[in-house]
Amino acid sequence: MNSDIQQFKSEFFKALAHPMRIRILELLSEGEKTVNEMQSILGSEGSAVSQQLAVLRAKNVVNSVKEGTSVIYSLRDPLIKDLLAVAKQIFDNHLVNAISLLEEIRSE
Repeated sequence: MNSDIQQFKSEFFKALAHPMRIRILELLSEGEKTVNEMQSILGSEGSAVSQQLAVLRAKNVVNSVKEGTSVIYSLRDPLIKDLLAVAKQIFDNHLVNAISLLEEIRSE
């Protein structure tokens, strides 16, 4: 595989490597949102949300459009929604395996 592609993937996944950024992307998977809307949903102060949005913008994961005094954010690529769904499925599979292992241990 081309090292440029590997580098891109590495940087892309670094952009996702924070729980709040993942939650922001999950929110944006539902549709466009302003910073204020995200702050309200996340129950977080503005500076924390803005810092994480800055990382996502810098890595070209989200788009931002200024409308009046608000900035509206959206996913740059709708496939990010699919990626998050696949990540959840992988987590669920690991959880199922862990539960099965626990049940096995308990039955011994």
